[in-house]
Amino acid sequence: MSYGLSFAPLAPLWALALLAVAAVALTGLLIWRRRRGAVLRGLALAALLFALSGPALVEEQREPLRDVVAVVLDRSASQNFENRAAQTENAKKALESALQKLGNVDIKVIEAGDAPDGEGTRLFTALDNGLADLPAERLAGVFMITDGIVHDIPAAPRVKAPIHALVTGHDGERDRRIVLKEAPRYGLIGKDVIFTLQVEESNGPGEPVEVTVKRDGVFVTRVLAKPGRDIKVPVKLEHGGANVLEFDAATLPDELTNINNKAVASVEGVRDHLKVLLVSGEPNPGERAWRNLLKADANVDLVHFTILRPPEKIDGTPVRELALIAFPTAELFGQKINEFDLILFDRYSNMGLLPPIYFDNIVNYVRRGGAFAIVAGPNFSRGDGLFYTPIGRLSPARPTGQIFEAPFRASLSEIGGRHPVTRGLPGAAQKPPAWSEWFRQEQSEVLRGAAVLQGANDAPLLVLSREGKGRVALLLSDQLWLWARGFQGGGPYEELMRRTSHWLMKEPDLEEEVLRGRVAGGDLLIERQTLAAQTGPVHVTAPSGAESDLTLEPSEPGLFKGKIARPELGLYRLSQGELTALVPVGPENPLEYRELVSTTEKLRPLAEATGGSSRRIGQAGTDAVKLPRLVALSDSPSYAGADFVAIRRTGASVARGLSLTPLAVGLAGLLVLLGLVVIAWAWEGRGGRVLSKK
Repeated sequence: MSYGLSFAPLAPLWALALLAVAAVALTGLLIWRRRRGAVLRGLALAALLFALSGPALVEEQREPLRDVVAVVLDRSASQNFENRAAQTENAKKALESALQKLGNVDIKVIEAGDAPDGEGTRLFTALDNGLADLPAERLAGVFMITDGIVHDIPAAPRVKAPIHALVTGHDGERDRRIVLKEAPRYGLIGKDVIFTLQVEESNGPGEPVEVTVKRDGVFVTRVLAKPGRDIKVPVKLEHGGANVLEFDAATLPDELTNINNKAVASVEGVRDHLKVLLVSGEPNPGERAWRNLLKADANVDLVHFTILRPPEKIDGTPVRELALIAFPTAELFGQKINEFDLILFDRYSNMGLLPPIYFDNIVNYVRRGGAFAIVAGPNFSRGDGLFYTPIGRLSPARPTGQIFEAPFRASLSEIGGRHPVTRGLPGAAQKPPAWSEWFRQEQSEVLRGAAVLQGANDAPLLVLSREGKGRVALLLSDQLWLWARGFQGGGPYEELMRRTSHWLMKEPDLEEEVLRGRVAGGDLLIERQTLAAQTGPVHVTAPSGAESDLTLEPSEPGLFKGKIARPELGLYRLSQGELTALVPVGPENPLEYRELVSTTEKLRPLAEATGGSSRRIGQAGTDAVKLPRLVALSDSPSYAGADFVAIRRTGASVARGLSLTPLAVGLAGLLVLLGLVVIAWAWEGRGGRVLSKK
């Protein structure tokens, strides 16, 4: 029960204000002139103003509310090490039991995990969300059961209640971690990129640590790092696309976990201007198809030489005297051959321009990792054709000596429907494909590799093969220009030429046998590209070390897909047979794993600013916890001591009933007050006359 006054003015406030000013002025004037009864008149005017304000006595019937205590549970990944998760559960049960014994307390449990964006443990964000619908005056206290590694600690308290941090883990925990201080996002293929890293230790020996460096899961090098000091590590990028680099520090004896002994960086490999050598044979209608495609790409440096004289023309003129410029064979095929990313021979025949040693150089160039393409003309199978030079050792098909010269349509072979170079080419799905006819094809037998396009009588038309570390493409017709010219509607010549060139230069997306993963829409998508008709399950190792097998479903020919919903943050390892893939999910080095040693110090300043405390409840090697004594206090500057913690009794209540008793009831009250004023005035006048007669 509580009482108070309320007012319902009988006149506008401005009128009451004017009346109050007039009353004060009149009373002051009477006092200044020392008139008898001045004070009495002032009181009468005050009573009049009080009546006009409509006073009433308010009687409130209030019901006390139960105090609310928030218990915030840290469910982040760092709480999964050693006994922390079990200690958290035991502390929760013991705390709930102690709070219930205090009586008049409601417990609100709030669970907080890792932030979805990889920004660590967000206990205070979860607390704000959990208390959004609770009046601030009802909050009696906040208990946070955590390892103390919190990443959203505010600069000042946002609640008017004591905060107590109950820290799991134990004193003396040991941990070692790698911090990547500088990691480039892009690098040139074949060049070194420099990483700056530092090894940090908690309760470690401080001795030099061996760090293993891997690229795409393959060992690269080992370096020694002194804890607390920066070291620079150069790593060469081997291919375009994502290069996943791992830096793994040796495990510290008895450390919490080695999950943060590893740092991961994904570097996009790019080429610094592709250098292509195009050598064209005798002039032909398709000569400019390849040139135009390569010149259209600003990232391509094209070196093009054309042989202007057909091989059958013999007039005795020395070859060197026929050239518009000297053909720098020694420079191109001797000194600088390894500088080219792609060498393309378009209808070239052996005309005595290149001695056998230069053909041998091309063979060695390919086997060491180069890219070589042949567009075969009608002279490919003749005695002066390329097949009968040392280049024949690279050819994935052997010519039969016959040339088919009649209309035919190119089409995808069975394996070509699954090969990434030809799969899904525009128009390929129709029977026959919606492509124009060609009229000449070199008949050949496939020696190795895969015939992805077939022509007349299902004979191989485009054959792709690997030779050593390099790759070779053989197009057994010189009629591609018909597609480029739009004959009978043309065909996808640009897409076919582009894909073939990029496959030769080892574009990761065009690999025939590859396992890869990517994150999309919050899920981990896994793809298996293969030339086989079926594929087995993929073995998945999560960042936490959990292992599972994922069955993939066919998506399109040669492509199988699977999905992992809501994956953990960190580095996933995928494997199937000899194929492996590394996929960073979220930040490559999640904030949650950068610091794992439990501590009471991070939360102490904020907790003590609210009158609370930060203390350890866990012990080494056990799930048991040691909670302080729990009490309830009225308003106090401190809610913690050496052996106790306290909540604040709020005294919050809610009104259940209300009654009003008017103190000056309407017009009747006003008349009474006016009568009192008149009587007081008359009495003062009468008193003055009596005194004057005496």
